[in-house]
Amino acid sequence: MKSLFKNPIVFVVMVLAFAAFSFTSNYQDKKPWAVPDNYKKMKNTVKNDAEAISIGKTLYAKHCRSCHGKAGEGDGTKAAELKTPPGDFGTKSFQAQTDGELFYKTSEGREDMPSFKKKIPEENDIWAIIHYMRTMKRD
Repeated sequence: MKSLFKNPIVFVVMVLAFAAFSFTSNYQDKKPWAVPDNYKKMKNTVKNDAEAISIGKTLYAKHCRSCHGKAGEGDGTKAAELKTPPGDFGTKSFQAQTDGELFYKTSEGREDMPSFKKKIPEENDIWAIIHYMRTMKRD
């Protein structure tokens, strides 16, 4: 039986197919998340205090930890099952987002990230989760 790699045409086709697959996978992972301007400017309506952080922590444990992990590092028990990495809440790029951007992403979702509009219908609860996510900042 003739090896596939000895046939230059088959080899080139295989290399191109692999390159196209790799490019598509990498592109999806790095695709920017478009947030409407009105959300970018939204202000968190919940006071950032111990009560809000406690509520946010409880809701995070119920709805977010399985993918995002206990410390928000993207290493939850379900993270390996996802097509796109959940990300790390402690990074400078994550923490640089406005509360409104985080509110939009949490409530609307996309791809592997589900929409939480129905699961967490109270906007104040989403704002509390955002306060809790802000505690995950690392230097």
